Amino acid sequence: MYRDHTKVIQIGNRVIGGGNPVLIQSMTNTKTEDVEATVAQILALEQAGCEIVRCTVPTLEAAKAITQIKKGIHIPLVADIHFDYKMAIAAMECGADKIRINPGNIGGMEKVRAVVDVAKERNIPIRVGVNSGSLEKELVEKYGGVTAEGIVESALDKVHMIESLGYDNLVVSIKSSDVLMCVKAHERIVKEMNYPLHIGITESGTLLGGNIKSSVGLGIMLYQGIGDTIRVSLTGDPVEEIKSAKLILKTLGLRKGGIEVVSCPTCGRTKIDLISLAQQVEQMTAQYDLDIKVAVMGCAVNGPGEAKEADLGIAGGNGEGLLIKKGEIVRKIPEQELLTALKEELDHWGEV
Repeated sequence: MYRDHTKVIQIGNRVIGGGNPVLIQSMTNTKTEDVEATVAQILALEQAGCEIVRCTVPTLEAAKAITQIKKGIHIPLVADIHFDYKMAIAAMECGADKIRINPGNIGGMEKVRAVVDVAKERNIPIRVGVNSGSLEKELVEKYGGVTAEGIVESALDKVHMIESLGYDNLVVSIKSSDVLMCVKAHERIVKEMNYPLHIGITESGTLLGGNIKSSVGLGIMLYQGIGDTIRVSLTGDPVEEIKSAKLILKTLGLRKGGIEVVSCPTCGRTKIDLISLAQQVEQMTAQYDLDIKVAVMGCAVNGPGEAKEADLGIAGGNGEGLLIKKGEIVRKIPEQELLTALKEELDHWGEV
């Protein structure tokens, strides 16, 4: 497994690489200069389970805001830098735990050196980020378009540039909105280096499309042992990114804890409002830190059997349902009382 052998990197109060747990990232969409709004969003992300957060730093005012933002949050902050090397330096001086740069777009070797010197002095990791959308013209021409090979060559060039300056406190990120190109690029790059990888499908889309593309791409890579931190990039509330990332990791057995809800797709035999009930159960169970499975099933065909395999479950009937706990039928409950009964069981779970 590649992630078991990557270089260990310290980011603020977190550690990635070397077989450490895969961490969940997101990025704020507030104006970084607005300290109050940015802190509020990061705290909401923390509450949802975010473990590293990235903020854009396009101005000196945004860089200076990092000092105040850091006082109000509890997770490492990564400064996202494009084009201006001075912003990278200012962000580090103001307390950023990591910086994200593309060494190819901040103005040449001497400016990269200036950034690396400050990072080295403060032992701040650098995330070398290359996106398919910003691939150098010469590599596009060399490979006849944007390709996985070109993305990998571009990233390795930037890594070697920073290594030549005597620094290897690095995380690498190579992203594309093309899922299979992104997967192929990662499969190639892990044969060429041992730095931890931040993975994601960039510009993946809105809630539905973005989740599907991210789940497919991240699932393939994570299953192969590729990826030390992940972001599910969605157009919308970044809290949704955290929910999706947690479920992806849990589905792959890379994260434990939290209630897993399973529910049937319904059919013509269903005689309770299972769709609404399942949605309410999913929302309710998100409040509990219990490592159990809850089943919400719609009819008598396979409902009781599936519910018995869960720790706690409902098997629907005609306007009513069976409450099943640890494989045993507890009682029959009217439909309108099923959610309340489930909540009562969860409130007292683990009590003798």
